Amino acid sequence: MKHWDGIEAFVEVVRQGSFSAAAEKLHVSASHISRLVSQLEKRLDATLLFRTTRSIRLSEAGSLYYQQCSQLLDSIDSAEEMVTSLNQSPVGHLRISCATTFGERFIAPRVNDFLINHPKIQLDLHLTNREVDLIDEGYDLAIRLGTLKSSSLLARRLCDRVEYVCASAHYIARFGMPHTLSELSKHKCLQGSKDVWTFMQDKQKREVKIHGNWRSNSGPALLDATLKGLGIAQLPDYYVAPYIASGELIPILSQYQYPYTGVWLVYPKARQQSPKLKLLCDHLIGSFRSEHSVITSN
Repeated sequence: MKHWDGIEAFVEVVRQGSFSAAAEKLHVSASHISRLVSQLEKRLDATLLFRTTRSIRLSEAGSLYYQQCSQLLDSIDSAEEMVTSLNQSPVGHLRISCATTFGERFIAPRVNDFLINHPKIQLDLHLTNREVDLIDEGYDLAIRLGTLKSSSLLARRLCDRVEYVCASAHYIARFGMPHTLSELSKHKCLQGSKDVWTFMQDKQKREVKIHGNWRSNSGPALLDATLKGLGIAQLPDYYVAPYIASGELIPILSQYQYPYTGVWLVYPKARQQSPKLKLLCDHLIGSFRSEHSVITSN
């Protein structure tokens, strides 16, 4: 059993970013965590962590060891969970990441409904527009928007998502309406978290780099700037659908709208067999399907 000594402490220090945070998570003292990690390094005859008074940093050996051990601990957690779930309701911790606005409007209420039926689950819903590293940062699940990047993570489609290029009637009256993708370069384009917009042209994906004097990583701020006529924006349906319906915003370049996008549940392979994670994913997918998978209906 000596081979297990210190591994959980080491993995948690990396995931939490400090010895004190890891100690709080594992309900022990920081000195105990430090002692376990030091003993582990001595047994391995390798430095795993470079420590300063303000931060920790993985060594090359530590990075390799962490990658293997974190997956191992996740697999053990899943195995224990599957066994205990045979005779009792799901228990344990779920750590979830989601984009801020989408999480506030669509995920948090559904997760809260889930917890009403599964009160033994401890939930950490982290809302951020930063794309987290699920494995390195210890997340069980991420809800990601748009087109997924190629990775070793597993994914299930949660619902559809359509992005609209649009502008206010006031902006179009002043500056005119672009009819081709090349005409975007002559307009004020409001930039969100990315400086390229995705389109479909001649049955091929086309990315257009946009330019303008306004930029923000906030969807609501981008929507407000569009409504006030500051420029053209590309925003998902759950932001703009009511304003398109009312005529406050006018869709532009609809013939180039990119169809292959969505909202995705993404999780590490090690968590694939987790009963509580599967229950949550099934609940989220079912709740969206019951509303016809159209998030604009909210």
